[in-house]
Amino acid sequence: MTPKELRNERLAERMIKNLKRRNMEAFYCKTSSEAINKVLELIPDGSSITWGGSMTIRDMGLPDALRQKGTYEVLDRDLVEGNEEKIQMYVRAFTADVYLSSANAISEDGVIINIDGNGNRVAAITWGPKKVIFIIGLNKVAQTVEAALARARSTASPINASRFDIKTPCQVDGMCHNCNSPESICNYVHFLRNSPRGKHTVILVGEDWGY
Repeated sequence: MTPKELRNERLAERMIKNLKRRNMEAFYCKTSSEAINKVLELIPDGSSITWGGSMTIRDMGLPDALRQKGTYEVLDRDLVEGNEEKIQMYVRAFTADVYLSSANAISEDGVIINIDGNGNRVAAITWGPKKVIFIIGLNKVAQTVEAALARARSTASPINASRFDIKTPCQVDGMCHNCNSPESICNYVHFLRNSPRGKHTVILVGEDWGY
């Protein structure tokens, strides 16, 4: 085991304890393939499943794995055409059995932070779907809640602004300006401190995924 792998396991072990204190089920997977298998293990056959705009989920190939299993109703907004159909898919997410998400950041003591432009992702994380499963690379971990918020605003948001090619100050120089731009993607800031009714599960991954 490499020093990084050893550190990751120790960090994940501590974070799992912290997440469980927040009423969240939590697991550590060393690789993305292990994480995908864990997701498939956690979701019962026949479930309806959807997700937000997570690059982690897309890049690790989770949507394909869900479809290939063939036992789920997969609601994939990337396969619909037009803004109206996409909005309808956002609404359908609230009745899904399982909602998948990553995070912009997570503190070592288990507070999960997400920032949204439209609010559909943070709304679904908060209310609607019966179960929410987070898949979070350890590159998203910050020491404190304050550091996690700073990571979300200063790292994730400028990268996503570039990904969407929107006209915000952070897209120009890569730095957060705490702006009020009409095209801002930082309109809703969500802190998940505790999970009511054990609704949320976290899978920590010992690889770098997403922004």
